[in-house]
Amino acid sequence: MESLRGQEQIWQLMFSFVDSMALKCAIELRIADIIHSHGKPITLSQIASGIRSNSNSSISPNIPYLSRIMRFLVRKNIFTEHQEDNDEVISLYGLSDSSRWLLRDFKSSLAPMVLMQTHPLSMAVWHFLEDYVRNSSNTFEKAHGCNIWEFSSANPEFNKIFNNAMASIVPIYMGAMLSSYKDGLGCIKGTVVDVGGGTGGSISELMKYYPNIKGINFDLPHVIATAPALDGVTHISGDIFESIPSADAVLMKGVLHCFSDEKCVKVLRNCRKAITDKKNGKIIILEIVLDPTSNQIFDETRMVYDLLIPLFSGGKERTELEWKRLLNEAGFTCIKITKIPIIPAIIEAFLV
Repeated sequence: MESLRGQEQIWQLMFSFVDSMALKCAIELRIADIIHSHGKPITLSQIASGIRSNSNSSISPNIPYLSRIMRFLVRKNIFTEHQEDNDEVISLYGLSDSSRWLLRDFKSSLAPMVLMQTHPLSMAVWHFLEDYVRNSSNTFEKAHGCNIWEFSSANPEFNKIFNNAMASIVPIYMGAMLSSYKDGLGCIKGTVVDVGGGTGGSISELMKYYPNIKGINFDLPHVIATAPALDGVTHISGDIFESIPSADAVLMKGVLHCFSDEKCVKVLRNCRKAITDKKNGKIIILEIVLDPTSNQIFDETRMVYDLLIPLFSGGKERTELEWKRLLNEAGFTCIKITKIPIIPAIIEAFLV
């Protein structure tokens, strides 16, 4: 029996890519949105009608295969199914706690992140996993001829997909951060610079909760070029390895895991120089804190990121001890780590 279970696990791992492809298909067909628009569970034919309407096509969807997609995703608990027996048995499909995170027009949606992670350009990088183990070569560069930042700058379509994915997790991460870290943010009275802040969603959200804060959104030129005007937010472009705009506090989310320890220390030292309030100033980092022995919620996803990040950017995820060593080397002390109900944790460090 144990041998059969072992065999079954290999089969499941072999075909696990089908899970993400079926999820991608459901998002592209807007199945969750179609069900949500009816306000109740609906039939397969109603889902098919919604797909046809959304695509403005005269061609009817492949209903037999759509039924297989739905059967698969029901088994994966992405959608619900129950049957009504009137003159004939009809299946009705509804939203689950999982599929509600796929609604495209909702503020908190993981749909853009799914589409970015399952995009052919992203998936191509994973085919160089073995090469990375053997040679430690830049796998994104192997797949696309340059690193991810250069590629995003030169490819507006991918840049948009990437920025949309990053923006989609802003309300999720900031909601958890703001509710769990009120005291840590409420004491800031001056300027906060969001380093690697993308199109500015995070700092804008922060300023809504704390109107006394002045916000700077700092990122690469090609990112800032697509950033919308946001009330009270100053957009500044530049290079984090050169200098960072002056502020009373620095916020960084998912930036440092993109780089080696040596590069991180350089960025952190620039952050230290940028902090104008040497007595009360601090850096607030939102990053994964690895604990390979833990089995808490999101730990499996954290371990996936531990494989993903080196391939895409050459960086790495870090344990609590590794974070403390990194920050100490850059001149920060009084380091505090706060676990919050999302994938990353809050890492807070002071100058003294």
